[in-house]
Amino acid sequence: MPRLAARFNALPPYALAAIPQKKRELIARGVDVIDLGAGDADLPAPPRAVEALAAAAQDPAMSRYGFGLGLPAFREAAAAWMERRFGQRFDPITELVPLIGSKEGIAHLSLAYVEPSDIAIIPDPGYLAYLGGTLLSGARPYLYPITPRTNFLVDVDEIPVEVRARAKLLYLNYPNNPTAAVAPRDYLKKVVDWCATHDILLVYDNAYSEMTFDGYVAPSIFEIDGAREVALEFHSLSKTYNMTGWRLGWAAGATHHTTPLAKVKSFVDTGQFLASQYAGVAALESHGDWLPRNLAVFKERRDAAVAAFRAEGFDVAVPQASMYLWVPLPAGVSSLEFQERLMQEEGVVVLAGKALGDGGEGFFRVSFITSPARLVEAAHRAGRVRRSMTGG
Repeated sequence: MPRLAARFNALPPYALAAIPQKKRELIARGVDVIDLGAGDADLPAPPRAVEALAAAAQDPAMSRYGFGLGLPAFREAAAAWMERRFGQRFDPITELVPLIGSKEGIAHLSLAYVEPSDIAIIPDPGYLAYLGGTLLSGARPYLYPITPRTNFLVDVDEIPVEVRARAKLLYLNYPNNPTAAVAPRDYLKKVVDWCATHDILLVYDNAYSEMTFDGYVAPSIFEIDGAREVALEFHSLSKTYNMTGWRLGWAAGATHHTTPLAKVKSFVDTGQFLASQYAGVAALESHGDWLPRNLAVFKERRDAAVAAFRAEGFDVAVPQASMYLWVPLPAGVSSLEFQERLMQEEGVVVLAGKALGDGGEGFFRVSFITSPARLVEAAHRAGRVRRSMTGG
């Protein structure tokens, strides 16, 4: 049997990969499982998107290859959305790349930019697609711990000179997964200027731009002066429109950044299902009248989760954005052990901070993706496990 490649062996376990089977086993034992692990809400997609998908699926032309071009109407809808939402214009043909979910585009981008001698700067903890793409490209990841000390921001002033000299990519994600942190505009301006000075591509993952609360409005990186020269921004329909399984997103940026990604994709896929792209048009066009109602549901769930976990003794901050609580554990409690005990003893699935990187140790992530009543019950069960692990 051929030996596996070193780059494959360098991949860590994927945090959520083993959970579905463990859930099946628990359910088979009759356990009442509450899954707060993945950022995958139990809410429906916009009705107009569902209707559009059903209609498009009847059209044989929609079952043919989309290739890199995809459905021009989806490109145009995404470009129009970027202009309405952020005031930023992009050519739908040359400055947008349709993606099979933003995850695949983020992971594939590194194939165009990094070599074994190069470095990608990655927030730790962070979305594992950043790390996976880097390792599969044969490059070296530099993991910057994002902690309360820096308000969960990557402080570029702390990047070592030798890392900076070899870095090709910097991954940022605000609103942030898993910490729910948001980034001030003056911070984003500092990062853009730093990337320009050091010739580093800023890979800006903006999947949670619409998952915001209490009047906070997340910006596009392109609202920051100079970003067009140094950044590529990724968007997804997954979280905003409850369309995680539909696998649809896009990347936007200057042509000199979108063209390399599009070329890589031409060798690894043949485009997203055209009917999904057609439905994506309907979702984007329903944004203004559909999103506020959906966000109201998430806000109710956020508030219920925060109150419930606080009542059980967890020190939980109220997130301004995302669908996550980033919950500190008592000193000395292993996040992986807490995750496993909570699942096996109480049937509640959360995500250990360490599962998203060593920098996440001491925390666990709660996705407030189910009803307030279930979130309250999950918090009660989590409190029992915390007390059993700490003696009080």
